[in-house]
Amino acid sequence: KPYLDKFVIVFIDDIRIYSKDEKEHEEHLKAILELLMKEELYAKVSKCEFWIPKVQFLGHVINSQGIHVDPAKIESVKDWASPKSPMEIHQFLGLAGYYRRFIEGISKIAKPMTKLTKKKVKFEWGNKQEAAFQLLKQNCVVHQFWLYLREAKILSYIAMLRTKG
Repeated sequence: KPYLDKFVIVFIDDIRIYSKDEKEHEEHLKAILELLMKEELYAKVSKCEFWIPKVQFLGHVINSQGIHVDPAKIESVKDWASPKSPMEIHQFLGLAGYYRRFIEGISKIAKPMTKLTKKKVKFEWGNKQEAAFQLLKQNCVVHQFWLYLREAKILSYIAMLRTKG
């Protein structure tokens, strides 16, 4: 716990260590390995990756420039057909909502679509809904989705320790 969100992220059985430079990364890596030993938690060396410049993590790609949306996710949005039912609107908004922190005013943009998901509202897909849909797709596809680690100046050296098996 003493290092969480300072230079380490833990998700289930994955540990991600990020640092500003190589020297700091070496210190961080040493601290985490010592902590794991102290707590009698072991990582299988054959499943560990050290000093890697880029990783995929929870639908994002993390590298020295920051955190970006995984390009595969962007492609799935780009290829999404216009919704034909309230359920399809929910499905699309669920995916777009996953990236809400990257899309300014997402609720306002999605409002014409959201209205069609209410009970007792007839599903009539019109120009307003299509415009909202295309704008959301454009934001997901064209937007650069940068969320910089720390102060946007960090060169991240990420070590991934998989403690599986």
